[in-house]
Amino acid sequence: MVVIDVGPVSTDRDLHDVLKRELGFPAFYGMNWAAFWDAITGLIEMPRLLRFVHWAELERRAPLAATALREQLVRYTETNQEFSVIYDQ
Repeated sequence: MVVIDVGPVSTDRDLHDVLKRELGFPAFYGMNWAAFWDAITGLIEMPRLLRFVHWAELERRAPLAATALREQLVRYTETNQEFSVIYDQ
């Protein structure tokens, strides 16, 4: 399991910085949602469980980024039945 605190995130860029650091994306990570998809489906080994803490703060501060991330992870879950994600408030 990987736990990611998204409470301090306030921009799309901040979120990509946190995801890059916590999930171990390569230095050339493109910091956008297409690059995120490429990273989780081919560049890194995703954990079986991903837990976000302070999710409500992310939704309040960066709602579009929160929505985009959730959509990507729902899509990933559809391709990998062993993966799950928790969004703690």
